[in-house]
Amino acid sequence: MTKTERKEIIQKYREAYPAVHRMALVFGNCRIRVTANSEHLIDELTTYYGTFVTPDAPDNADIGITVHEAPTPELPERFTVRQPDPGKTKIKEEYLDLANGRIVRKRLTGMIFVFGEGENLAIGPCMENSNQVVNFINNRFIEWELCRGCLLGHAAGVICDGKGLALAGFSGAGKSTLALHIMSRGATFVSNDRLMIEQQDSGLIMYGVAKLPRINPGTILNNPDLASVMTADERRRFSGLPKAELWNLEYKYDAPIDICFGPDRFELDAPMNALAILNWKHGAGPMSVREVRLSERADLLPAFMKSTGLFFTPCDGCGMPEPSAENYAQYLSLCRVLEFSGGVDFKKAAEICVTFLKTGVL
Repeated sequence: MTKTERKEIIQKYREAYPAVHRMALVFGNCRIRVTANSEHLIDELTTYYGTFVTPDAPDNADIGITVHEAPTPELPERFTVRQPDPGKTKIKEEYLDLANGRIVRKRLTGMIFVFGEGENLAIGPCMENSNQVVNFINNRFIEWELCRGCLLGHAAGVICDGKGLALAGFSGAGKSTLALHIMSRGATFVSNDRLMIEQQDSGLIMYGVAKLPRINPGTILNNPDLASVMTADERRRFSGLPKAELWNLEYKYDAPIDICFGPDRFELDAPMNALAILNWKHGAGPMSVREVRLSERADLLPAFMKSTGLFFTPCDGCGMPEPSAENYAQYLSLCRVLEFSGGVDFKKAAEICVTFLKTGVL
C-alpha cells in the first residue's frame, strides 16, 4: 500500500465517522489530543486516565489520535499474520506494512489501527473494546519516547523517597503484585508493565505508561489495600481455591490507583536508581536477595529486555538506541541491580525494596 493510499483510507473513515468530541492528555512532557465520534467513549477514557486528563486540547499536540466507533472496515489487502509469542498458540493480530507506517488488525475484536508519520487512527467496535483503545493511545506515547532516545523495558516501576525502582521478572514472576505491595508501604506508582529508560548525565530516567495495573485474584486477596477491586461474592469464591490454582488464574482486574491508595500516587517519570529482577518461583524454598552486576549475569538481561512489537514504526531520525543486549547492559550498569531468587515472598521483598531505596543497604 502506498503512502497516498494510506492517507486516502484515513481520510475516508474520518469523513464517514467525524470525530468531534475531544480529550487532552499530558504524559510528562508529551501532550496528546484524542478526538472521537462517540462522546460516551471520550467520557469513559476521561474516567480511565483520571489525573492525566487536562482541560486543554491543543491543536499543536505532540500526538494526535482519532477514534471512530464504527462497523469493522473491510480492507481488501492481504495481511501478514503475527505469530504467537513462545508458549502460546492463539493468533491475535495481523498487520500490513505501509510506506512509513502500518495497519494492525485485531482478529478477535475486528479493531483496526492505522499509524505512521504522525497519523493515528483507530476504527471499529471501540466501545466494546475500549481497553484496546487505551493500549493504542499508550503505544503512541511509547513510540514517542523511544524515538526521543529511550530503550523499552518489560518492567513495573515505583518511587520511594524520591528514588525510583524498576521491577522486572520472567513470565508470571509477579512484578505488578510486588509493585502494589511496595505501594502499600507509601510508594508512588510509575508503571505496570512497560518502562522507557533514558540515559542522562545524572544516570537513568524511567518513564512509565498511564495504564492501570492488571491484577489477578491472588494479588487482591493478599493485599488489603486492593479490597475494593473485588466484590464480596468474588472474594468468597476465589478464597476457596487452592493456592496454585489461584495464582494461575487468567481472570484480571484493573486496580484504580487513586481509589486503592489515595490521590497523587501515580507519576510517569522518575530517576531509576535500582532494578529488582524477580528470578524466583512459588514453592522454591526461602527467598533470598543479592546485588548483582549484569555484565556478569547476562542470563538476567532477558527479564528486562522487551521487543517493540507491532505498534512501533521508527520515524525518520529516530533516536532509539539499537535494542541490543550490549546496550541494555550498558544502560543498566548505571543503576544498582538486585536479584530475588528462591521462593516467592511478596511482603518480605517489599520490605527489602523499601529499606534499600531509603538506605542504600540490603
